[in-house]
Amino acid sequence: MTHALSFDIEDWLHIVEIPAVEDPALWPQLSQDSSIVERYTDLILETCAEFETKATFFILGWIADRHPDLVRRIAEAGHEIATHSYWHRRVCELTPDTFAKDVRRSIDVIENASSSRVYGFRAPSFSITKHATWAFDVLLECGIKYDASLFPAWRGHGGFACQPGAHVVQTPGGRRLPELPMSIGRFGPARLCYCGGGYLRLLPMSMIHHGVRGEAAAGRPTVVYLHPRDFATDCPRASMPLHRRFKCYVGLATTRGKLRKLLGAYQWDTCVNVLGRELGDESVLAYGAAS
Repeated sequence: MTHALSFDIEDWLHIVEIPAVEDPALWPQLSQDSSIVERYTDLILETCAEFETKATFFILGWIADRHPDLVRRIAEAGHEIATHSYWHRRVCELTPDTFAKDVRRSIDVIENASSSRVYGFRAPSFSITKHATWAFDVLLECGIKYDASLFPAWRGHGGFACQPGAHVVQTPGGRRLPELPMSIGRFGPARLCYCGGGYLRLLPMSMIHHGVRGEAAAGRPTVVYLHPRDFATDCPRASMPLHRRFKCYVGLATTRGKLRKLLGAYQWDTCVNVLGRELGDESVLAYGAAS
């Protein structure tokens, strides 16, 4: 079983629904004073190189505009380049027109920086919900070939009740879009994400291994997602409610060690290549090879 390794490339200040950092007018100064995105993305690249592993980097357009050399380094290392939107706004709160402009802008800046085609999209905070399925048609109109935005369990910022594992979404416009949703494991009666962000930082390795092996036994690859700030023990702290502070900053010192254990224990590849293998779709495999 080959699993999908992915990273959402954004800075520490790109946290949704936190008033202290939600105004984009503040971002240039905050980023100039205390950016961590280059340093910890380079750490991610070093870790992937150590294990000769390729991953998908869902890059925020705002970051690509300001750190084009970083985007080039990711592409030159042979990783898949994808988009995480431009402004890091929740899709379910946008109009179709605003979302389309955001996605197109992100694709343009990321492709210009990387000299690579962008085929994949992941929504900030997995924010394509049942009330925003129009986004699938918008993605296709923007030239996106697959989505990795669905979170098939309840979470604080929504969730989307979809089938587990790689599948094809039928859009409201009657078209088809390959989907690689987040992995949800079964732990007794509970269904829980075990393989990304705060979930991976919080859970012990025994539970993470249990999740990976359980999904593999069901014939499904695990999709790991992490951010540069997940590795940053010196991550700047934004003012936020206590429960959000716990989710954002718990276990930062454990992330790299857990990632190294996962990379050493299992086989990994880009999202586009894993999706192509799972669907057996020659068009997916073709653009996977092109990436």
